[in-house]
Amino acid sequence: MSTYQTIISDGFELKYAIRGSGKPILVIGSSIYYPRLFSNHLYKSFQFIFLDHRGFAKPIRALKPEDYTLDKVINDIEAARQCLHLDQFIILGHSGHAFMALEYAKQFPGYVEKVVLLNSAPTNSQERQRQSISYFYETASSARKERFEKDIVLLENDIRRDPDRRFVHMCIRMGAQSFYDYTYDAAYMWNDVYTNMPIIDYLWGEAFGNMDLIQSLANVRKPVLIGLGRTDYLVAPVSLWDRVDGSYTNVKKVVFEHSGHNPMFEEPHYFNQTLTEWINENH
Repeated sequence: MSTYQTIISDGFELKYAIRGSGKPILVIGSSIYYPRLFSNHLYKSFQFIFLDHRGFAKPIRALKPEDYTLDKVINDIEAARQCLHLDQFIILGHSGHAFMALEYAKQFPGYVEKVVLLNSAPTNSQERQRQSISYFYETASSARKERFEKDIVLLENDIRRDPDRRFVHMCIRMGAQSFYDYTYDAAYMWNDVYTNMPIIDYLWGEAFGNMDLIQSLANVRKPVLIGLGRTDYLVAPVSLWDRVDGSYTNVKKVVFEHSGHNPMFEEPHYFNQTLTEWINENH
């Protein structure tokens, strides 16, 4: 069972859902979307707290440009931590939310026990995005590429019909780049997920494009787990992380060979085992 509650931070209604009991894991993202990705088995060992950030929250006042910044998102997370009385917790960020999770760990290291970064490229720069697209067309199977082309042509009409959900439409139509099973239809995962597009556009388009997670890792002493999917073409290739080598003694890198962008959903048994063993290690 989930219990949904709301934190008001700087004029945003941030919902959160709590599942399970045990050591707390704060998952940054959508409190509606992310519980659909993790298996119930994990909730027997850990307390998952799925927290909206303001990109998934309905504002209760008019937006200003300064509302979009990553620092404001980090301050929201800290406000939520205080409200939830979390003294020591694991912070988890998947995809673009990895930038938020690591930045929080940099700014508030006293409360973070460990950091989990899943399925992100080190940067979201335009150049890296072009590299990922090239890698897809150079290495993906012809059937996967055909499926992608068939789906992506529908995106323009989706956005024209429903522009406020263009982030969601993009995620759905890029399924052939997102899943090991390139025919998988994940549209249901996005049901009822609200998107605050000015904030998402700024964070994904500008803030994350000017950041480098590998550079940031140099300033984080906490244990870090980096999880990647071999067929995650959205942030491909996994070799973008090769600079994180044995000299990063606090970092463990795991590649899920039968996963795309969502190994917690695509390889739940191996993911659960990997995460649990890593959390229980003494670093």
